[in-house]
Amino acid sequence: MQTSRSVFTLSALSKLLGIAAIGASLATPALAGQLQVFTSDAAGFNTHSAWYDDGKEVTVVDTQFVPAIAQALVADIRSKTQSPITRIIVTHPNPDKFNALSVFHGLGAKSIASKATADAIPVADAYKRYFWVKIAKAFTDETYPRVEAVQSTFSGKQTIRLKSGETISLFELKHPGVANNQTVVRIDKTGDLIVGDLVHSNNHAWLEGGIVNGKATPTLVGWKAALQELPALSKGFQNAKVYGGRGDFLPVAQAVAQQTAYLTQAEAVVDAYIARLGDKKVELLDPAKQGAHHAAIQAELVKAFPTYAMADLVSYSVYGLVQQKLAAK
Repeated sequence: MQTSRSVFTLSALSKLLGIAAIGASLATPALAGQLQVFTSDAAGFNTHSAWYDDGKEVTVVDTQFVPAIAQALVADIRSKTQSPITRIIVTHPNPDKFNALSVFHGLGAKSIASKATADAIPVADAYKRYFWVKIAKAFTDETYPRVEAVQSTFSGKQTIRLKSGETISLFELKHPGVANNQTVVRIDKTGDLIVGDLVHSNNHAWLEGGIVNGKATPTLVGWKAALQELPALSKGFQNAKVYGGRGDFLPVAQAVAQQTAYLTQAEAVVDAYIARLGDKKVELLDPAKQGAHHAAIQAELVKAFPTYAMADLVSYSVYGLVQQKLAAK
């Protein structure tokens, strides 16, 4: 299943301040018990939101970055089914997963996340709000989304019985992933796994890490360990796929292997780049100079993965991994 290959820019994002973004649906018209995917345009970082219609109700996974895109997601769903949207699940505490909770709460949908994710949202929101308002200046404090609290939390595992009698299961992974905690949603009928940005198949990854105590804190070891938890969750389902936050949707074993290889290469590229800088590595902490270095790291990852989409994700996010490496030296 192919997705848009465009990359996001701050100018594209600015469209969201007054104009709803147009998304693309990546599925055929809804049938009972069918998993669908909506994808934002580049202004919303080409982010996927999966939704499942069991014929009686719709469950949405991840909200999109701003209410305008969430409203486009809702419109897409309503164009394909008469089933009401009854719940919204947040997979991890990144703003494109939780920023538009208000849209779904306004529809009467119940929001669900792990307790760890719900507890981490205010910290992540404060960090990202500061960036988008004070640094990027793409929003004002009034126009940046106001996050609403998650209404229901769980720890470990939760199984939800849908109105049709089907079930979906929520698993809180034992290891951190792209953020500092991670939930996987399994469609129990098929074994398909919806994982947010834990997986970016055929796509460059967001390497910032989770926001812990107001600081970007990546853990590639934990991310790779989290990936290794996925095969057991889809055991017995030969055709199960991973539905990540961006990119394509691949069979579980293939998605895990590909994402693991990418993270291993990304770490190797960053380690080697820092080593080559020698005494100049202090430039990586200089706001006036670090951008050129981040772009150079991006170029090396593009060379290693020439067919992967959204290379700009690297230069925007690799600062987290770079700073962690410098702090460890």
